[in-house]
Amino acid sequence: MGARAFDQGVSTLLESYRAIPPEATVRLAKKTSNLFRKRAANPHPGLDVSGLDRVISVDPDARTADVAGMCTYENLVAATLPYGLAPTVVPQLKTITLGGAVTGLGIESTSFRNGLPHEAVREIDILTGSGEIITATPEGEHSDLFFGFPNSYGTLGYSVRLKIELEQVPPYVELRHIRFRSLAELQSTMEAIVTDRSFDGQPVDYLDGVVFSADESYLTLGRQTAETGPTSDYTGMDIYYRSIQHKQNDRLTIGDYLWRWDTDWFWCSRAFGAQNPRIRRFWPKRYLRSSFYWKLIALDQRYDIGDRLNARKGEPPGERVVQDIEVPIENTTAYLEWFLQNIPIEPIWLCPLRLRDPALPGADPARPWPLYPLEPHRTYVNVGFWSAVPVTPGDPGHTNKMIEAKVAELDGHKSLYSESFYSPEDFDELYGGEHYRLLKKRYDPRGRLLDLYAKAVKRQ
Repeated sequence: MGARAFDQGVSTLLESYRAIPPEATVRLAKKTSNLFRKRAANPHPGLDVSGLDRVISVDPDARTADVAGMCTYENLVAATLPYGLAPTVVPQLKTITLGGAVTGLGIESTSFRNGLPHEAVREIDILTGSGEIITATPEGEHSDLFFGFPNSYGTLGYSVRLKIELEQVPPYVELRHIRFRSLAELQSTMEAIVTDRSFDGQPVDYLDGVVFSADESYLTLGRQTAETGPTSDYTGMDIYYRSIQHKQNDRLTIGDYLWRWDTDWFWCSRAFGAQNPRIRRFWPKRYLRSSFYWKLIALDQRYDIGDRLNARKGEPPGERVVQDIEVPIENTTAYLEWFLQNIPIEPIWLCPLRLRDPALPGADPARPWPLYPLEPHRTYVNVGFWSAVPVTPGDPGHTNKMIEAKVAELDGHKSLYSESFYSPEDFDELYGGEHYRLLKKRYDPRGRLLDLYAKAVKRQ
């Protein structure tokens, strides 16, 4: 991108901020999103971030990158892989932006050793609600915003530039798919791998899993390697998640591994018929990607296509159950057993994570990221499930409310990229409460940005 182009993007951003009426809520003018929350339309112009969508520079010696806030991981990875480097955590979908993964929560199969994307940030330029761009660092004047920014979803400001750490990666990843017929055994094995960073004497660099049923689940163990050999291709007719069920060993290029889930949006492409071999054969390859499925979802939301088709078949409309939650690893089996008995959705994705140790200097040792207060030195498991169930008459969000209650019962948390139904009191307890209000008062004193509860629960 270069510094000059970045500076021009910043100028365009500030001009667009000044063009927004003083009484209007400040929002992005982005046409696309990786959020599953419906929200009210914005009648006013939004922030123009079109010039902030690229990598500014890569320093291969320091293993860092300066990145504009709206740069997608697809563009970020394309800039770093030629140096044999990658972000420490690369969320699964190509069009997730670095700024979005930091102000929201990104996760992937390196999270059991590298934590979450915001833990690799060294400094961040943030456009606050007052229209000022400030630089936040772990130990600087704005360290409170640095640590409070993750999980704020644009309600404390928008990232303009981020300096992030990178890690060295070889060109290939060897995979082992380990089957389990017991969820308890899967849990104990996952816990041992997280602790030892190895399995059967071999190192484990990447770790995630898939649950198809109570007696069929898998952990996928990835090992970085420079050894050459044949590789699989899951960007055409073959479907990655199905390979887990019939291959014990596999090999992918590092690029194909990082985007293994994007081609079929995990398994959600089946809702559009893209996994039917007769359809897939003629499906343009450029449309086998999550960004295209997002366009189909947007059409469905706009015209209620799915509910209309259900009505023609005499079926009730659907309640979207599109969520990622985290529970402590020791509660994984209990949660999965409850889910499989009560929620008719499969498969389910699993991804263990631990906050990085040691924490960044300046962090609160007991609660380093206050708006999503996972405990240091504790292993959690992200559980992802993305589908719909029949709506419960008279109780909007019935299934999602059940899930929220169960997650809280098991000492867990839920990401806020999708629909939420918490009471203000419960939301305060789970997502920063008074700490968030103090940040809001300091960095958005005139309330130009939405409040987090209003954005996440009220869907304003």
